[in-house]
Amino acid sequence: MTTWVGRPRVGSAGFPRPRQECYDLLAMVEVQQTFYHPLPLRTARALRQEAPLAFDFMLRAWLLITHEPTHPSYRRLRFPIPDDRKEYFGAFQDTDEVWAAWQKTDEVAQALRARVIFFQTPPRFEPTPANVARVRSFFGQLERRDYLLAWDPRGNWPAETLKPLCDELDLIHAVDPFVSRSLHGRRKYYRLTGMGDYRYQYTEPELDKLAALLRKNPGAYCLFANHYMFEDAKRLLERLTATG
Repeated sequence: MTTWVGRPRVGSAGFPRPRQECYDLLAMVEVQQTFYHPLPLRTARALRQEAPLAFDFMLRAWLLITHEPTHPSYRRLRFPIPDDRKEYFGAFQDTDEVWAAWQKTDEVAQALRARVIFFQTPPRFEPTPANVARVRSFFGQLERRDYLLAWDPRGNWPAETLKPLCDELDLIHAVDPFVSRSLHGRRKYYRLTGMGDYRYQYTEPELDKLAALLRKNPGAYCLFANHYMFEDAKRLLERLTATG
């Protein structure tokens, strides 16, 4: 069984291969199903029990917290959103609906003993005063337990707004390092999304550049979220382990 203490924290968004193969090669997996619907707690506990002790689970927060019901991802929900309640979901609103979604996310995270909870907001969630206030209110109220919280704001958030907000709320600014620079975080959360194309496979020079970045940030989490995530993670690890 692989022991990951002191080794690069490289992983994938979801299980791209049978789970044991992922446990043997990777240091972590970002659980994706929870974006669409929380895992049953028995499933989450079983995953935690079967995985190596040093293997980390990251958890993607439920879209009911971050995305409004007009987003296409709501088509994958397992239940309909009542028309007269749609305005109360998503966008970090201080509503019973959003907090109920957080409670479910939190329960699954506890069952998995998740290391990081990852929040991603859509491009339409822009840095308006109202949205800044919602981010501040949501993250200021929730019980953090031992989680690290990572946020990827897909909208056009300027550094002068985003950096102090992440600093104030102790949020990791999650980024694709080939697209933007992380502005805050005790540890980096790099999420490789395929250069704008899910089916993209990273080139040798790009993996060399990424390995150099990780050597400068040895505590970083680095997850591949492209079609070739398992293969690219393996190629990156070969570089990292070959250089110590």
